[in-house]
Amino acid sequence: MRVLGISGSLRRDSHNTSLLLTAAEALPQDAELVVFDGLRALPHYDQDEDVAPAHPAVQTLRDAIEEADVVLFATPEYNGTIPGVLKNAIDWASRPRGEAALLNKPVSVVGASPGMYGAVWAQADLRKALGVAGARVVGDELPFAEAHEGIDAEPLTEHLAALLAEAAPVAA
Repeated sequence: MRVLGISGSLRRDSHNTSLLLTAAEALPQDAELVVFDGLRALPHYDQDEDVAPAHPAVQTLRDAIEEADVVLFATPEYNGTIPGVLKNAIDWASRPRGEAALLNKPVSVVGASPGMYGAVWAQADLRKALGVAGARVVGDELPFAEAHEGIDAEPLTEHLAALLAEAAPVAA
């Protein structure tokens, strides 16, 4: 089972990228998590530029999502919502309508922050954006507050099990 992990943070020492790495350790042996690292290369979404062939960075994102059985998003909270770079990625992955990479893809959302709330507002906004984009959003928000003190893998186990249970293996 292939899990694609997408962190909404570009920061080198990102709590959310660390959260994805912790999730990788919490997965069952028959599953692997691959962290997508191409958000920085995506151009800003522009429908006029959404043509075939797709920009190479866009095609890389779309392919990574299509090749995954499920996608785990980890989001920080910037000004009470999701980072622009993450919203931009969702916009690209939600097109073309009717055959988008995110269409009916099982996804779930977690979030980490150094504050007391674990990016819950951003998680709610991300879940909404993913649902509108056509993804099949699994589970509830899973906040990791005060992430600078460390991330406990235990709450991830049940969250990941629910996500993996929704997977329909993708043909190779």
